[in-house]
This record gives sequence, structure tokens and C-alpha cells, in this order.
Amino acid sequence: MNAPTSTPTNNNRRKGLTTVAVLVLLAGAAWGVYEYVVSSHFETTDNAYVQGNLIQITPQISGTVKEIYADDTDRVQAGQPLIKLDGTDAQLALQQASANLGAVVRQVRTVFANNDTLSAQISLREADVARVQVDLERATDDLARRQKLTGSGAVSKEELQHAQSQVAAAKSQLNAAQAAVVAAREQLASNQAQTQGVNVQSHPSVLAAADKVREAYVAAHRLVLPAPVDGYVAKRVVQLGQRVAPGANLMNIVPLQQVWVDANFKEVQLRNLRLGQPVKLTADYYGSKVEFDGKVAGLGMGTGAAFALLPAQNATGNWIKVVQRVPVRIALNAEQIAKHPLRVGLSMEVSVDITNQEGGSLAEATRTQPYGMTDVLEISQQGADELVNQVVSANLGQKVKMAHSVAQPVGNKQ
Repeated sequence: MNAPTSTPTNNNRRKGLTTVAVLVLLAGAAWGVYEYVVSSHFETTDNAYVQGNLIQITPQISGTVKEIYADDTDRVQAGQPLIKLDGTDAQLALQQASANLGAVVRQVRTVFANNDTLSAQISLREADVARVQVDLERATDDLARRQKLTGSGAVSKEELQHAQSQVAAAKSQLNAAQAAVVAAREQLASNQAQTQGVNVQSHPSVLAAADKVREAYVAAHRLVLPAPVDGYVAKRVVQLGQRVAPGANLMNIVPLQQVWVDANFKEVQLRNLRLGQPVKLTADYYGSKVEFDGKVAGLGMGTGAAFALLPAQNATGNWIKVVQRVPVRIALNAEQIAKHPLRVGLSMEVSVDITNQEGGSLAEATRTQPYGMTDVLEISQQGADELVNQVVSANLGQKVKMAHSVAQPVGNKQ
């Protein structure tokens, strides 16, 4: 048989397949060029989320919540009062510490005053020794005269025995008086050991009692819990009338001006990531119309699975390899954050320009400044020192107006 001749349909099919093949080759070539020229210079991921500091507000003393000044979503400024505890117990504790300080001052004054009393006792005992020595000498002379007259019969035996008894009694009195002098001197030395080198104000017992007053003063000024930083209130759990203990988390402050992005890159994407590389980010919250600029600030020291609460146990049972991810911290532009605020937990899409490979993958310099600090929680000791001085002066016999009342905490003035 003769082979079938080609038909117009076969020709059209051949042309179509050729066209498709050419288009596939062109698309592959275009993709290859894009991959080599553009895509190979970027590492991207959509497994990225906004992170920030969650600053816990916790009391330093126990107490009952009396007032709450802020609620969820409220903006607060550093130093602004957030919670106030009932101050009855703190007030009583401060008054008791002040009263105890006054009692200790008076006791120490008595110890100092005893030095003069005991010195006088020593002088008195020494005078007794001198008097008894005179009596002993007199009794000894009388005994000697009677012993000389004994042979002539001028002195009876009974009178001689009486003179001997007086001498013995005088010796006993002298020994007792000398022992009393030693005891008085020992007592004075013991009392002076408690007062030597110090005065009433610097006596250890007074200093210890004064520290108790300062401790109670500080506790009284911790009744108001201030905001340590500027931010927004989140996760308020404290309620009025609640009895709180030190360290209990009552609410959180989120400083939205201090947020960053944790981008979880696959481990195969990390080989070209370096510190300082520029980053472009978009948030689902704003869409592609708002683009954020950032820089690679650090690479995590382990995978998410390694730091999980229940890390994987790959040595047991059947094992399937899963590509791990490592968190990479992206620092954001502060001006852009102020203009377009972000919330903690928002999803982000991240694209890192890896063209520059000069940076390292690990930080080389150590931090020389505090990562964060606040002076809001500091309590001035000036008021406590003034209260201590007033209590000490009043109990030293000086006319000073006592001040038992607790100063009004900062931020609570009406």
C-alpha cells in the first residue's frame, strides 16, 4: 500500500506543537535569565511575624487593688500610674518601724548614759576599798598592841581574840571591796564595748532600726505601680479588690515604637544571609501599597524545633526529614513604624537583598549599653532619710515635729 499523504490537519498540528515548544523554551530561558539576574540575589519568605516587647506590670509588695487607671488599648506614658494598692498596711508598718526606731534610740541613749553611772560606781567602790583599808590598818594596830600586853596580863585572852576577829573581818571586807571594784570595771568595759567609736546616731542598733524605717517607707511608695515605658496596655487581668502578691502579672505594656520582625527562613536559605543586608517588607495589614525598609539584625542560634517546649525526638520511631527553619531578626525603620504602626503578631512578607556578602552571620561586637532601661521605678531616699532624722532627733531630746504620715506617691496627687 502507498503511505498516506499528509493532510492540512497534520500540518497545523505540527505547527502548533512547534509553537508550543518554542514558547516553552522562551519561557524557560526567560525564567533562567530572571533567576540568574534577579531572583538569585534575593531570599524571600512569608513565614514572618511582627514581634515586640511585652513588659509585664507586677507589684513588688502584696496588697489589695484599690484603683485601676488604665485598660486594654489605652496609651500610657512612662511614669503614669496604672494601679494603686490599698495603703493601710503599709501606713501601719511605717508607723511601727518609726516607733521601734524611737525605742531603740532611747535604749542606746541609756547605754551611753550608763557609762557615766558605771564610772561613778567604780569611784564609789574604790572609796570603799580605801575606807576598808583604813579599818584594816586600825584593826591590825589594835591587835599588835594587845599582843604586846598579853604577857603582862593587861589584856585578856577574850579581848585578844576579839581584836583578831576584827582584823579577819576587815580583811574579808577589803577582799569584797576589791572584788566589787573589779566587777564594776568589767561592767564598765562591757558597756563601753557597746558605745566605743560611735555615737547614738551611728550605733549599729540605731542604724538597723533606721533601715527598717527606710524599708517601710519604700514599701509605702510602691503602692502605686507606674508604667515603666511609653506604650499601649494589653492583657489586663487585674480586677478591683483583688489581692495580689509580688511578681503577679497584672497587665502588659507594649511599646509599639520598639517592634521588629522575626522571619523564619528555611535552613537552605541561610547560607547567603548576612548581618546588615537590606530588607523589603510588606504587611498583610496594609497590603502591598505600604513597603517597609529594614536590615538583617541577627540570626537565631537554633531552629524553632530545637527551642520548642517539646523538642522533636528524631532518634525514636520512624523518621521523616523535615526542612527546619531558623528565625532571622529584621530591624525596622522607626520613622516608617511611626507613620504606619504595626501590631505584635501581624504577618509579613520579607525579601532580603543578599547581593552584599561582606557582613558576618554572627555578631562580633558585644553590647556595651543596656538594651533597655527606665528610671521610673526608682524611689528617692531623701524622704526616708528625713523621716529617720526626725525620729532620731525627737528621741534624743530635741524638739522636732514628728512626721508619721506617708508622702503621697507620685502620680496620685489630686
